[in-house]
Amino acid sequence: MVEPNTPAIELIDISKRFAGVQALKSVCLQAYPGEVLALIGENGAGKSTLMNVIGGVHQPDEGEIRVLGEKVIIRTVTDSNKHGISFIHQELNTLDNLDIASNVYLGREPLKYGVCKIIDQQRMHAAAKPFLDQMALDIPTTTLLSELSIAQQQLVEIAKALSLNARILIMDEPTSSLTLTETQRLLDVVRKLRADGVAVIYISHRLDEIKQIADRVTVLRDGQNAGEIGQREISHDTMIRMMVGRDIERFLAPPPGGAMTVRFSVSDLVTRRYPAQRVSFDIHAGEILGFAGLVGAGRTEVARAIYGADRSLGGTLTLSGKKLTIKSPQDAIRCGVYLAPEDRKRDGVIVEMPIKHNITLPALNRYSTCSFLNSSREGEAAEAASRSLDVKAPSIDFPVKNLSGGNQQKVVLAKWFSLNPNVLIFDEPTRGIDVGAKAEIYDLMRRLAENGVAIMMISSDMEEVLNLSDRVAVMHEGKIAGILTREEASEEAIMQLAVAQEAGGIH
Repeated sequence: MVEPNTPAIELIDISKRFAGVQALKSVCLQAYPGEVLALIGENGAGKSTLMNVIGGVHQPDEGEIRVLGEKVIIRTVTDSNKHGISFIHQELNTLDNLDIASNVYLGREPLKYGVCKIIDQQRMHAAAKPFLDQMALDIPTTTLLSELSIAQQQLVEIAKALSLNARILIMDEPTSSLTLTETQRLLDVVRKLRADGVAVIYISHRLDEIKQIADRVTVLRDGQNAGEIGQREISHDTMIRMMVGRDIERFLAPPPGGAMTVRFSVSDLVTRRYPAQRVSFDIHAGEILGFAGLVGAGRTEVARAIYGADRSLGGTLTLSGKKLTIKSPQDAIRCGVYLAPEDRKRDGVIVEMPIKHNITLPALNRYSTCSFLNSSREGEAAEAASRSLDVKAPSIDFPVKNLSGGNQQKVVLAKWFSLNPNVLIFDEPTRGIDVGAKAEIYDLMRRLAENGVAIMMISSDMEEVLNLSDRVAVMHEGKIAGILTREEASEEAIMQLAVAQEAGGIH
């Protein structure tokens, strides 16, 4: 019999090392039934490693895990699931060649015809639908994952976790790709799970969400416990101070000074997803043009068409008055037009390669003589770029797959920062990145702008859009519904345009 006030899960003195790096050192954590425990810390603080220990991905070198008071050994993901633990990873673990229902019930498909073991498609799709309804995801369960946006795929992964009837639900950056509306919907789901007695461990760099949803906050720093914050003491400043060991000023970009000249122009661009819409806008030298809108509005499609990752159906690109011909990413790189993509793991880095090769790969000719690569020059350039973004790793020869999500994103940005861009497109630049690293990246973006780079920034983080953008372009169903100056931009004005309502001051 379980004693009252017994933690749903308890970690006692968990330690873990990787290749000589102490990732965790004597970490303790308790999460109770019917509680939302927020786990916060900078990138590299050990959050994901700790959760992977619970999830059976890694085994601790020292320490023990208890579920409802009983010591357990979790060697595999299956072991974790058997103990009522379900994990929603920061990086998607869906199969985009399968439909929604097949992803929700992957490995647990209902069967028919006895020994023939034929998947009962009708029963599987019927069983999956209520979980999609719970997420207000009004999409047929027969839809292939490849046809969904990243945000929609994230919701499918959450539906899968809910289908396991987990007693302990670990959510690692679950809203990193979600809009404000979808985020609130998810938080409502979390509240319902809490009311149903589920213990939720909620990992997020979005501190405002934590203030809304958390009952307690456990803080990690450098792989160790840095402290705990009770519900009444949870505040933005307290969490940051405990995470980084110091105060950080909130970033607010200064307004651009002087006359601004157009550096980059997009005229009548037509994407394959929205062939009936034409997109036109200018970005001035030294300007950060933010792009806001609901998921599916077409922002990423525009970015990929500009970069040549997706073939456009028409349109003209102009850099400093000169027409560009971009039909592939290679063309874009030659023109100094770079993209930091939304899905870094799929499109931004080669995870099996070390940091050094990821940073230098787009411009190996810079480090070559007579077609022979100069490893010394390559290493020096990669080291400088890695150091400028404070990539946390033992060396530049460290595999990218072993980095935290935030440090992987820094590697994506490091390769472009070193190439003197003319135009830099950021698609969700700080997705999954902690507050300390965000301030560093914001500063780098502003310094690039001060050097005349034209920056297009797509972000679902409203605070980021409002604080960093010189102007905000709002998209709705494949077209720009309006462009707001900094003075006109507000959460209300952006949302009015995002849902195709009129707002004052459209330019």
